[in-house]
Amino acid sequence: MIELTHIVNDKHSADGQLTLPIEQRVRSRLRARLDDGREVGLFLPRGTLLRGDDQLGSDEGLVIKIIAAAETVSTLHCDDPTLLARAAYHLGNRHIPLQIEKGWLRYQHDHVLDDMLRHMGLELVVEQAPFEPEAGAYQQAAEGHHHSHSHAHSHE
Repeated sequence: MIELTHIVNDKHSADGQLTLPIEQRVRSRLRARLDDGREVGLFLPRGTLLRGDDQLGSDEGLVIKIIAAAETVSTLHCDDPTLLARAAYHLGNRHIPLQIEKGWLRYQHDHVLDDMLRHMGLELVVEQAPFEPEAGAYQQAAEGHHHSHSHAHSHE
């Protein structure tokens, strides 16, 4: 088994690639298979969030490129910045991981959230696409709370 222990900061030619969904890219300990079938173990510092195109290294010098897997997501495009901000506010109020880009938002598909946004007058598309949420939101995804609707807040 290949042990991946650190993020490679300088881009290198990769010796393989590992395609993972967000729920696995937030884990610091993970057993998986490279896209070519070789077995790997991730032994990374706690709190590490892997992004698509990140590279991981082994102590033996192997470099593995991370690919953000296509997942079922809901994506909404909106030219009205105020309406887009309202949508982000309501999604954030539910403490879900959210990818925020210029003119669009993306979250892991949830029909209840889709209906809420449609009632706000927004149109969205359910699609298969990589999901790269804002840093910070990954913590709840890792803990399995990405659909929690609790309004409890922690201010550490």
